[in-house]
Amino acid sequence: MTVLDNMYNYYERMVIEELALQLAGREADQDKVCDMACISLNTLPPRYIRHSVDMAFFLQPDDLRKMRDAVAHSVREAIRKVSPEHADPASET
Repeated sequence: MTVLDNMYNYYERMVIEELALQLAGREADQDKVCDMACISLNTLPPRYIRHSVDMAFFLQPDDLRKMRDAVAHSVREAIRKVSPEHADPASET
């Protein structure tokens, strides 16, 4: 086991879950989904942790809501950039 096996960016899981939510019911090419994830993650600040319980213990509910909002926005934008046909027209502002 290496150091890299013992840490990860907390946003990774959040972005993957949000992509699944926003792309639900739509056929999406896995290469494009990976591109969407990378674009989204590159717009978010890194939050490296060793254990997800670390974040649960130190994160205030309002901070978690802000993080989820930021993830939803960054995923929406990444979908729009990579695959406009999958973008939600109702969410454009």
